[in-house]
Amino acid sequence: MFAAIPDSEALDIALGLAVRAPSVHNTQPWRWRPTPTGIQLFADPDRHLTATDPYQRALIISCGAALHHLRTALAALSWSTGVEYCPDPTDPDHLATVHTTRQRPSTAQIEQAAAILLRRTDRRRYLPRPIPAGHIRALAAQASAYGAAVRQVPDPLLPRLADPMRHAAELHSADPAYQAEIARWSGPGRAADGVPVRNAPAPRHTGEIPVRGFAEPALLDPADQPDGAQWLVVGTPYDDRRAQLRAGEAISALLLTATGLGLATSLQTEPLGMLDSRQEIRTGLLHDCAYPQAMVRVGWAAGSLAPLAETPRRPVADVMAA
Repeated sequence: MFAAIPDSEALDIALGLAVRAPSVHNTQPWRWRPTPTGIQLFADPDRHLTATDPYQRALIISCGAALHHLRTALAALSWSTGVEYCPDPTDPDHLATVHTTRQRPSTAQIEQAAAILLRRTDRRRYLPRPIPAGHIRALAAQASAYGAAVRQVPDPLLPRLADPMRHAAELHSADPAYQAEIARWSGPGRAADGVPVRNAPAPRHTGEIPVRGFAEPALLDPADQPDGAQWLVVGTPYDDRRAQLRAGEAISALLLTATGLGLATSLQTEPLGMLDSRQEIRTGLLHDCAYPQAMVRVGWAAGSLAPLAETPRRPVADVMAA
């Protein structure tokens, strides 16, 4: 009879892949606690970005992405997973408990786990090359499996996304608390978390859709190349913690699938921390039918540019809960 929980070696491998999930400012705001009956996931409120993410939405989505990374890694290691979401009403930071049973992994599950090691957040401009419609459908299908919907923003509607993004960037540029968070979580000397200079390009030209800026950017991004990125908006029908956690899983599945298809991606959430900008995106692009949880830039990276370096990650021992 097979054991109901992974052994320590499998668990170390799975958690080592889980911590590679994307997170806001690469804060890695999660903690894990293996127990005899399941693997518990907690939010780490000490890593809450109060100016960037005042409602903890991006923090919970980040934890959801790590949850999906864990489940993906366990699936490739022959473990099927079920999740209890928000299992303890008395502890809102206890986001999920993962239960495991033995399974035989599929080829698709193994390939998705392999994509964890290849995925990077690429904030550079992408080539002006169309993305096949079948690729977009594959990304949307991955998100829908976790209760989220994906809206591709057509070119005529890009101003409905660009305007609130520019508005948020302008307000943040004059916000001392936000600028202090950027300075704390990016720049030189990042060894275990945050956004190092090698992963941050210079700010965009005025006419382009902005992407979040970081301290002392040093990543080469040819300014003479127009950005050929397509923009996707990921939304959910509800907006509680469970929905945000599931959105994080959906985003992780989308990003890993895009990586497997050879696409570059960059997760963007800057305007969603502001109620008016978020509502503008919800109304203008989602017709008030879903709550926007993140935007994803997706496209083809220029082959002439150097491969992106990995962003730093904390050791698994540092993200274990007491």
